[in-house]
Amino acid sequence: QLPLPGSRLCLYEDGTELTESYFRVLPPQTELVLLGPGESWRGCASDIERLLAAFCSQQDAVVEAARRLLTDERAPHRQKLLADLIHNLSENILAEDKEDDKKWFEGLESRFKNKSSYLRHSCESRMRGYMREVSGFISNVHPAARDAYRGIIDLMADKLKSVKYNGCYFDRREEEEAARLCTAEGWFSCQGPFDKDDCPCKHSINPYSNRESRILFSTWNLDHIIEKKRAVVPELAEAVKTRDGREVNWEYFYQLLFTLDNLKLVHIACHKKTNHNLSCDKTRIYRKRKQTHEIS
Repeated sequence: QLPLPGSRLCLYEDGTELTESYFRVLPPQTELVLLGPGESWRGCASDIERLLAAFCSQQDAVVEAARRLLTDERAPHRQKLLADLIHNLSENILAEDKEDDKKWFEGLESRFKNKSSYLRHSCESRMRGYMREVSGFISNVHPAARDAYRGIIDLMADKLKSVKYNGCYFDRREEEEAARLCTAEGWFSCQGPFDKDDCPCKHSINPYSNRESRILFSTWNLDHIIEKKRAVVPELAEAVKTRDGREVNWEYFYQLLFTLDNLKLVHIACHKKTNHNLSCDKTRIYRKRKQTHEIS
């Protein structure tokens, strides 16, 4: 039903216009698009453009259209693109309470009634784990210095309890602290490996969006820039052993172990397991003595 002059035959995949000789060498089942005069086709990008054009006002319709396209789609790359689009558009980011997004809470303990409470708990668990590692290192501390080391552990534990184990880092309702890692909507961006300023792959995730994202987020790491096991904890033990009457600046070590001063949120692919070759600041290991001046 199309007029022969001006009509063209193109590959569905990328819009390549076919010549007669090219047509004859195409493999069986190649999908084609017949275009009339004035019509254009740029491959699967045309499908995506059509979907995105309706995104703002017809999100449910976009998801349904993507599902219909996916049922007949056989190209792996396009399947992935459409599946990701459906996945992202089906998010329920703004929902906070369990009643509003029950799927998000599947597999979690019933005590968690909202998303922020679970993610806050998750962060607290990481901090408690760091504290256990610091405590467990005491067997490597010189026997004569173990009591002093225990004292510092107690001080750190009390400070952690006072700030609720820094669970606010992953609570989007605690905007002042969470803003250092994420947006108010809950988007987290990979802060890159320890030796680079930015994540080369631009990883980002919103664990509040759906159950899959919540589970994937658990694989992201809070990476110590100055390494916990190789540098910070051994340096703390050495400082306690060689203090020779000086006061160990335990708050400096606390900052390195438990705060964003020395922690980066990174995608698991950006987590460098190799030695960071960074050490503690020697000028901050001990507290400076307060100078006293005699009044003559």
